[in-house]
Amino acid sequence: MTLKVVGFPQATEFNKRIPKQKFYENLDVSPALRRVFVDQIRLVYWRNKLAASTLNIAAGEAVTEIEVFEVRLNDPQLDEAVLKQIDKEIPYHILFILTCDGKAQAWIGYKEAAASGSNAFKVGRYYHTEWMPEDELHLSIDGLNMDAVYESLVRQIAGDKLQTDSGESLKESVERDEKKKQLEKQIAALENKMKKEKQLNRRMEMNAELKKVRKELQGIIEIGK
Repeated sequence: MTLKVVGFPQATEFNKRIPKQKFYENLDVSPALRRVFVDQIRLVYWRNKLAASTLNIAAGEAVTEIEVFEVRLNDPQLDEAVLKQIDKEIPYHILFILTCDGKAQAWIGYKEAAASGSNAFKVGRYYHTEWMPEDELHLSIDGLNMDAVYESLVRQIAGDKLQTDSGESLKESVERDEKKKQLEKQIAALENKMKKEKQLNRRMEMNAELKKVRKELQGIIEIGK
């Protein structure tokens, strides 16, 4: 059965099965990660090749191609380390469509060229949709060049996390989201410490720090509106 992601032109279809062993054989992969590949993944298909030539748009400066991989799972759970391993080995940007029991979920990582200047990539945070029936997974090709198409796909999949009306770049949106997560963790840690602290003066100091961090978090949230 061929997976159809709504919005991807027929000219982009590739539909080639890739043996999952390709991603861990002859590579420096831990036994634990190798086990995840074996236990959690049934099949991997290279479904689409999104490129200037297949989409009839301009090439990008940072993005040359986006490969669409369908990863069929044995159950609806996958260790993120598997996606990172695949992303590290492929010198292009990748959109993952996870499928299991008639449902699908889109995953994409924020992927930048490594500072070394080689074909290596630095894979950052992953964003994903919720699980939904396969025929309800809608992703559209938006943009006049490959950079814009990639940015659009990341923002579609990330949803509210990366939405902004401020005109910030995708890199700035991802950095803002990372900072927001860090501040939320910091707030949770401070609140937990305050509950355990017995000394009044220390509680007052923590409360002042908590107000400061909450104000910083609110400022970041406002940028995204």
